[in-house]
Amino acid sequence: MKCVYPRKRVGLPSFRSSLALATLVLVYFAPAAHAQVRKNVLMISILGPSHPGPTIVSDHIESALRADPRFKIEFYWENMDVIYHPEGRQEQFDLIVSRYRHVKLDLIVLVGPNAIGLLAQPNAIFPNVPVVFCCGIPGMIDEIADNRATGAWFQLEPAKTVDAALGLIPGTRHLFVVAGQSDYDRGLTALVKTDLLSYENKLDVTYVTDLPMSKLLDRLRHLPDHSIVLFLSFFKDVQGREFLSTPEALPMIAGAANAPVFGIADTYLGHGIVGGFVVSTEEQGKVLSRDAQEILAGKPPQDIPVVHGPNLYLFDWRELQRWHMDENRLPAGSTVLFHQPTLWEQHRTLLIGLFFLASLSLLTILLLFERKKLHSTRNEQMRLSGMLIDAQEDERARVASELHDDFSQRLAMLSLGLETAAEMVPESPSEANRQLHELVSSASELGADLHTLSHRLHSSTLEMLGLAAGVGALCKEFTAQRGIQVVFSHKDVPHSVPPDISLCLFRIVQEGLRNVQKHSGAARAQVRIETMDNTLRLSISDDGAGYDVKDGEGHQGLGLRSMRERARLVGGQFEIHSKTQKGTRIDVWVPLTK
Repeated sequence: MKCVYPRKRVGLPSFRSSLALATLVLVYFAPAAHAQVRKNVLMISILGPSHPGPTIVSDHIESALRADPRFKIEFYWENMDVIYHPEGRQEQFDLIVSRYRHVKLDLIVLVGPNAIGLLAQPNAIFPNVPVVFCCGIPGMIDEIADNRATGAWFQLEPAKTVDAALGLIPGTRHLFVVAGQSDYDRGLTALVKTDLLSYENKLDVTYVTDLPMSKLLDRLRHLPDHSIVLFLSFFKDVQGREFLSTPEALPMIAGAANAPVFGIADTYLGHGIVGGFVVSTEEQGKVLSRDAQEILAGKPPQDIPVVHGPNLYLFDWRELQRWHMDENRLPAGSTVLFHQPTLWEQHRTLLIGLFFLASLSLLTILLLFERKKLHSTRNEQMRLSGMLIDAQEDERARVASELHDDFSQRLAMLSLGLETAAEMVPESPSEANRQLHELVSSASELGADLHTLSHRLHSSTLEMLGLAAGVGALCKEFTAQRGIQVVFSHKDVPHSVPPDISLCLFRIVQEGLRNVQKHSGAARAQVRIETMDNTLRLSISDDGAGYDVKDGEGHQGLGLRSMRERARLVGGQFEIHSKTQKGTRIDVWVPLTK
């Protein structure tokens, strides 16, 4: 949106005075041609305001002339009822002439069927006043050779409407042409008959024009299959009953017919017809508006040619749907009116807004969930870090205690024994020799125990001989020390496994066997390492007590957590499978290539 901000005003009173003076000078010296010229326009309609055609044309002309800044228009309106009562034409004509004989008219506009016929009256209507006309049909009235008149004719082409109907309904065999019995109705029917002569060899053509309205409606309710109806006009029935052709008679006829109804005028759309190649009242209004402006501006009518208004292919979407007609079969260039918008078209803005609102809400929920999950993960990480620190301190305390309480005392005893043996050498060499042998044995045991402790802290075998040998040695040592038989097997394990992966799997085996000893009560365990699809798979299983994994998820000890975390750090997966009294199995998959 463009915003315009006011500038700071400097010397405003002086500026206003100068502007006012300049305006007075311009107005005083302005040429008279810029002032609006008063024009008197007499609008004569043959049908009156109850019929849509003349109303549309009159509205176009009035809007165009009132919007023209050159003129100040005074409109005079007259409605003649000659369609229903042609015998009173002369009387109405004389009345209009009398009414406006003292008005200086600048233009006369004749609107409606055969309105141009007023120029053929014995006493011409205001013979010196220019005339524009519309909505007449050549053939129903002789073209007027009056050089003060110009305008637009309707170009009636009912054959193209029938062709369009046959294109929409290929199996059509019967055509019923419906019209009334007024002079205009009969004249229109005669023109249509001439235009449709070629169809009498293709279709069963019936002209339904001589029935009272009640019998006509009953006839239309019982049309044979494969029929269509062409509506022309209906101002009177055979009994002389008068109708408003478009807003009254047409809806009755279209509502009663058991076949699709087509028409010849754009004003029929919306009153029950499917459509057709129709005369355009809208275009007639545009032509007359342009002609009226040129004449009022001084152009002689004889210099403005009379034209034939264009016809259009117009159709009613609702009627197409009612009769199950395919829009793809419409003639090229057709316009479909009254299209009912879909739910999406009706509420597109609302639906788009709701979609974005729902998306934002979902995104907000997702972000809150992820935030909560991240917060929970951080808390779990902090808890695990605390547990690992505690475990590290416990392990250090245990090693310190073992070194102090065991190895330190044993070294002190060894030192004391050596002193005693040294004192006994002069007195009793044989006894000193025996004690030395015992001390050598104690020193050997001390060395073995130190080696075991060192191996638990860090396996040199793992670095020197590889993963399989290191884990195998660990399993043998565990069997010898703990009395639990550990069966180790391996397959296709490469000798050069990355050090971080080797250490990870080695520590998981250490922790897993420790859990077997502490919790399972099993007498036998299996450890297997194999390579599958460039992935190392480690499996540790026992036949001990087991437990319910689901119940134990929230109470897993530091051992299981440390194993899972070690696997994660090298891009691996960790799974534990266990059931009460059915043993436990730990599976670890670690890719050899990161």
